[in-house]
Amino acid sequence: MRFPSILPLVAAVLPGVSANTRLLQSTSLNVCQQDSMFTASLFNVTYSPDTGRASLNIVATSSLEGYVTFDVSIAAYGYQFFHQVMDPCEQTLEQGSGLAGLCPMTAGKLRLSFEYDIPDSAAAMIPPIAYTFPDLDATVRAFVNRTETRESVACVEADISNGKTVDLLAVKWVLAIISGLTLCASAILNGLGHANAAAHIASGALSLFSFFQAQAMMGLTGIHLPPVVQAWTQDFQWSMGIIKVGFMQTIFTWYQRATGGEPSTIFNTLVTVSVQVQKRGIPDMATNLYRRAAGMVPHAASALMKRANITTGSGTFLVYGIQRVAFRAGIETTNLFLTGLTFYCLLVVFTVGGVALFKGFCELAVKQKWMKGDTFLEFRNGWLTVLKGILFRLTLIGYPQMTILCLWEFTQVDSPAEVVLAVFFFVGMTVTLMWAAWKVIRIARRSVAMHRNPAYILFSDPQALNKWGFLYIQFRASAYYFIVPVLLYMVIKGMLIAFAQAHNEVQAIGFLLIEAAALITASVMRPWMDKPTNSFNISIYAVNFINSLFLLIFSDAFDQPPLVNGVIGLILFFLNAIFATVLLIMVVVSTILVFYRKNPDTRYQFMADDRTSFLKSQSQLTGTTELDALAATARGDKRGYKPGLDLDDDNESISSASMKRRTQDSNLGTRPASSFNSAASNSYGHSHGNPPHSPIDPSVPLFPAGGPNRAPSPYGGSSAGSFRQQENASPAFRAQNNAR
Repeated sequence: MRFPSILPLVAAVLPGVSANTRLLQSTSLNVCQQDSMFTASLFNVTYSPDTGRASLNIVATSSLEGYVTFDVSIAAYGYQFFHQVMDPCEQTLEQGSGLAGLCPMTAGKLRLSFEYDIPDSAAAMIPPIAYTFPDLDATVRAFVNRTETRESVACVEADISNGKTVDLLAVKWVLAIISGLTLCASAILNGLGHANAAAHIASGALSLFSFFQAQAMMGLTGIHLPPVVQAWTQDFQWSMGIIKVGFMQTIFTWYQRATGGEPSTIFNTLVTVSVQVQKRGIPDMATNLYRRAAGMVPHAASALMKRANITTGSGTFLVYGIQRVAFRAGIETTNLFLTGLTFYCLLVVFTVGGVALFKGFCELAVKQKWMKGDTFLEFRNGWLTVLKGILFRLTLIGYPQMTILCLWEFTQVDSPAEVVLAVFFFVGMTVTLMWAAWKVIRIARRSVAMHRNPAYILFSDPQALNKWGFLYIQFRASAYYFIVPVLLYMVIKGMLIAFAQAHNEVQAIGFLLIEAAALITASVMRPWMDKPTNSFNISIYAVNFINSLFLLIFSDAFDQPPLVNGVIGLILFFLNAIFATVLLIMVVVSTILVFYRKNPDTRYQFMADDRTSFLKSQSQLTGTTELDALAATARGDKRGYKPGLDLDDDNESISSASMKRRTQDSNLGTRPASSFNSAASNSYGHSHGNPPHSPIDPSVPLFPAGGPNRAPSPYGGSSAGSFRQQENASPAFRAQNNAR
């Protein structure tokens, strides 16, 4: 075999390749041995079987002198299928090929730029699948040995790719749109009064989004990932706010300079410097290279090295982990924090604007009689409280993203102003969520003390449900506190990703332990609202645990052969792709079927924690009777709504006061509607010295029966019947149902 015949196999990914173009490319020649005497700061090789020509553009530095041999091997997915030792002096080289300096080797800087015709015999060695399978994991490695002593004095390798990838813009848009539409669908259902269906849809949408974020976190780890895993996890980085917009990147660079930072310029130097995206390698070698190079270069270059993780000493930069994700996204590493922060803030701003516009549209539609006056009535009357709950929910959704980026910014210090922003957002979001969790726990304990059921106040009080419901509505009532371990789970994963970027095994073992703890806790406690929701979420934790096992393998903790990594990479991709598709189909189908039902709540069985006894269906409580006035007062509608009564008041829950207003008189069914406002204002002032007690009189039903003007039950016949049974049930029966 002739020496140049290996050239078509030396390739890697370049953007903008047509799906119909058969191509093999490489953009970096990586060092695979310490103290290597041959390095390349620029390496671009492209081969197309359609033209039969390979184009090369190489800038290399060699300290070798004398005669050498090349020990060349080619492997795909860790399986070595070609190996040959070649002496360049014995090869018949075409004149003008540009390789004359290899026999013998001479010290100095080599600049090679030429095209070469590849023999048909060499091209025939490449299987057709190499041009079509996405994110090809193939590598050409060459050891340079002295001819006389056979001592290895250099090692270089090039990753091969065909330009096909599963990192597709269309996939990202589809995933983002589906996630957004399902969350909007749950909000619409809740506004229409179908709280049971809305809770199930919202729970599924949030669990799906959390799985997307878990996939993105896997890509943010500093562990060596196979190409297909890198590309697959890149499809989910939008869930972490890592989205490239050209003009925004320019603004971020200006802001960093203006606040005393020093932006990186990796993308501006790609024409002269190669960037190595770490796939697998020797961490200790990379660390030693960084330490040596840090003392040999000026301050400006040293800053660039820090932001590119590692320099190999030859001008080639090595990126891995968080900065690998930034490089693949086309974002300068020093702009990554501001990118994620900005998109999170934009999400909050657009959501607030959307809610305000929807409120205005509803009022206009009612005024113009485009829709009925009771449509979205609860939202229109208490939309500010609903907006607070939405903002809290956005804080919970964005918490994993901001935890990772803020903690990572502490290690990078891109500029003093960015560090201040990181402190503000991380501390602010953490304190906000922990305070909200404490409020939920406090309200639930009060409900247990007064009514022997945590669901009573959590689900009967519209203030509590609209503002704090995002923390507990997806769980059964007795597991209202489960949001606390969920928050701890997010913080620990964020710390592992941000602080252990350069420690593969530590990061992998940490992920394994935290995912195992999460899976065991979820499987034993089964805290979600019903059996299908528990199965849905436990399956997500199970897949996350399997992925953590794969990450431990990728960290080379077991010193396994490269073939294992290649096979496991394919298994991980297919497993997660199939699982994500199934989750998407389940969420989409469930959401669509709900809108085809006259009463969406009937699609889901009522939970056994009594919440359905306390939830109110605004859209079905109609009429102008005194009972409607009572229900409106209890729900906080305009006729009885008192904005001063809010759960932020530490004295007492609004629901306790509203329940007392409803039941303090056995003649509430005939009491004039005008008296409810005075009752509401008087019943809330109570003695703080008295121990909490239930204001409910068991002899008075929550919805009085009888009378010609009785309002219909918001839950239908069967549900109303079960509700009356539960109201008259013993405390032991309630406790039994609540524990299920």
